[in-house]
Amino acid sequence: MELYNDLKDKKEAVSLVGLGYVGMPIAVEFASRGVKVIGFDLNAAKIETYKAGIDPTNEVGNDVIRNTTVEFTSNDEDLKRAKFHIVAVPTPVKEDHTPDLDPVKGACEILGRNLMRGSIVVFESTVYPGVTEDICVPILERESGLRCGIDFKVGYSPERINPGDKVHRLSTITKIVSGMDEETLDTIAKVYEIVVKAGVHRAESIKVAEAAKVIENSQRDINIAFMNELSIIFNKMGIDTQAVLNAAGTKWNFLKFYPGLVGGHCIGVDPYYLTYKAEELGYHSQIILSGRRINDDMGKYVAENVVKNLVKSDKAVRNAKVAILGFTFKENCPDTRNTKIIDIVKELREYGIEPLISDSTADAAQAKRLYGVEFVDISHIRNMDALVLTVAHKEFASFTMEQMDKFFGGGQKVLLDLKGLLNRKSYEQAGYNYWRM
Repeated sequence: MELYNDLKDKKEAVSLVGLGYVGMPIAVEFASRGVKVIGFDLNAAKIETYKAGIDPTNEVGNDVIRNTTVEFTSNDEDLKRAKFHIVAVPTPVKEDHTPDLDPVKGACEILGRNLMRGSIVVFESTVYPGVTEDICVPILERESGLRCGIDFKVGYSPERINPGDKVHRLSTITKIVSGMDEETLDTIAKVYEIVVKAGVHRAESIKVAEAAKVIENSQRDINIAFMNELSIIFNKMGIDTQAVLNAAGTKWNFLKFYPGLVGGHCIGVDPYYLTYKAEELGYHSQIILSGRRINDDMGKYVAENVVKNLVKSDKAVRNAKVAILGFTFKENCPDTRNTKIIDIVKELREYGIEPLISDSTADAAQAKRLYGVEFVDISHIRNMDALVLTVAHKEFASFTMEQMDKFFGGGQKVLLDLKGLLNRKSYEQAGYNYWRM
């Protein structure tokens, strides 16, 4: 508890290793509560952006960044001035869907070189059970020359931040905390209670906390996969899936999930961490991997329906004028990492269609770097044969039919409204060939 008191008295500092959609809001929140905070990221350009008072994630806003007391740095030696370290780096998967632990291993090497006696290291990155103690601790010990449990302690507290969500924030979501021993757990819990109004849940062990996080997103992934499968079935039957779900949702215990593209760096990734560890132990996942296969194929399924509806409307497929509105992995968030909309783009190209893509919310530089995609301004989308509305950005949700009409050329208008943002009956009555998941 001495470290907790030192943080409260500003004798010691908290460090955030990794300043993305998770780490940056945590750093800012601690600083707003009067805690000394060192925000570290390897990306020097990102650090300069923060220092300039710009929030590229849109998570807290430019005004907050301009006024925060967080010390932003890309010099890892500054980590020596902190005793409570929070690691919040991404944990993606490789092309073969196996865990890519290089970012978290790299963070451990950097932190290990700068680790001081008496420190506590808390990992927030989503991992499979065992990573903190079996992979991270040995790296920290090797790089620091210190002994875990004697010279420093570790814990795990999974991130639950929902990018783009202005209601469920760090302070309003119950925080799972864990530590290698009771004393460490108590300190970690008290430190997080500084910023989490909703309180903390003390997990029985680090592995329990790791497992809790990875199943949260796996459960959501499986439920969405079920909805996607229902969508495929009901579309074959000529039944509107959304109408079915609205009817079924009147029962008190029906879970309200909806079909959609499952991308991003959480739901579309985390299940693979769990199944990887299961495979190591000799168990081949049945339900989890089945759900992943369905969700991974939905981009192709959407593209196939673009083509089918072009044919239905007597439009040539090759070189058809198709526009895609929205490219981020979720609404009102600039992040394009692991977006499944790129799957639609790739599949359309197989049919000889090069779609125009517009998304003023998305991080255009990131999309260019990751996918080679260049956006067009929405004003340039005219005379289209088909339009695919993919993301429920606020700007798209407010479209009127008059605005939609301007996107199209002659013949029947083909509209694929993946999120069901628009009134199906109104568009069908207006002569649109309307399709949704």
